[in-house]
Amino acid sequence: MPVFAYRGRGARGELVTGTLEAPDQGAVADQLLNTGVTPVDIKATASAASAGADSPGWLQRLLEPSVTLIDVALFSRQMYTLLKAGVPILRALAGLQESAINPTLRRVIADLRTNLDAGRELSTAMRRHPDVFSGFYVSVVRVGETTGQLDEAFNRLFGYLEFERDVRDRIKTALRYPTIVVLVVAAAIGIVNFAVIPAFAKVFAASKVPLPLLTRVLIGTSDIFIAYWPVGLGALVLAVLGFTTYTRTEQGRYNWDRIKLRIPVAGKIVFKATLARFARAFAIASRAGVPIVQGLTVVASVVDNAYLARRVEQMREGVERGESVLRTAVTTGVFTPVVLQMIAVGEETGEMDELLNEVADMYEREVDYEIKNLAANLEPIITICLGILVLILALGVFLPIWELGKVMLKK
Repeated sequence: MPVFAYRGRGARGELVTGTLEAPDQGAVADQLLNTGVTPVDIKATASAASAGADSPGWLQRLLEPSVTLIDVALFSRQMYTLLKAGVPILRALAGLQESAINPTLRRVIADLRTNLDAGRELSTAMRRHPDVFSGFYVSVVRVGETTGQLDEAFNRLFGYLEFERDVRDRIKTALRYPTIVVLVVAAAIGIVNFAVIPAFAKVFAASKVPLPLLTRVLIGTSDIFIAYWPVGLGALVLAVLGFTTYTRTEQGRYNWDRIKLRIPVAGKIVFKATLARFARAFAIASRAGVPIVQGLTVVASVVDNAYLARRVEQMREGVERGESVLRTAVTTGVFTPVVLQMIAVGEETGEMDELLNEVADMYEREVDYEIKNLAANLEPIITICLGILVLILALGVFLPIWELGKVMLKK
């Protein structure tokens, strides 16, 4: 199909330019008028394939910053505000494209405009950018288009993305102190094995004093550390690469996500955050009018945990067989009694979205509480580990010194 370049004027007289696929110039003019743009000039241009030649090259795309969660959340909030104010969607996207700071997001919005100019729906255009808009995001936008409530769809998506960003930021803040302590301890262990213990080993060897077992173990460990540290470093790198490669496989990610839920202290936070994400996403899908089967499909892609996602897919399969949501949720064996009770009441009253929102609020508060106490819960563990490490080093180094002092006193 031919590609036409056009220039036109919007409702407020602003200049609008772009390209559009259509059989002829008349069809282009009709599409522009339907979107509130008065055509000024329409010319035939290159084919759609050659039109993409102006897109950034692979090197430029590689160096471009990625679109963050904050970028998508702000985009959703701005779209809600503009659409609620009655601004046409093409004009709204044009304004967001001009004001976007992130060049990658600006390019994505430009592609959305191009697809809308070509007569495609917004959800279809967003599906071309899965690295920016998730399947859940596209599904909610699709429902908003179908029901004529696109502004409310963006508003709900903004609230959901805000929750996601808030949880991630809080977890990063809570883990900052433990991470710094672990790195400092690792550096201290390296210095002790490279410099401290070898120096004391020379003194002990010169004095010919019988060394305690703990000291001999420390010296042997230090010798191995010095002699084979390149091998150890290589093994560590291979272990990290192997773990990363394994968790990128379907089965590996499933197993790792199941183990994450059982990690002491952190596992409880991950589990509650995942339940909150499930309840919030399911509530948004239900309120937006998404059918239950389709809603469970998109929710499974949102929970960000392969183990729980498979349980949600089992729920979908049960609903497809004609079973109730409650029965399928009980069969999975992963949901808490509170979630099951709310699902049961929601099915009976038809207020599934309201009750699941309450569940999400409850678990979000619990996640907030657990994250605030995360550092306090980790501090005793870190303190005990540091105490044991210092005790081992102290006994291993100073016991021979005491023995050496006794020998010197006898002389």
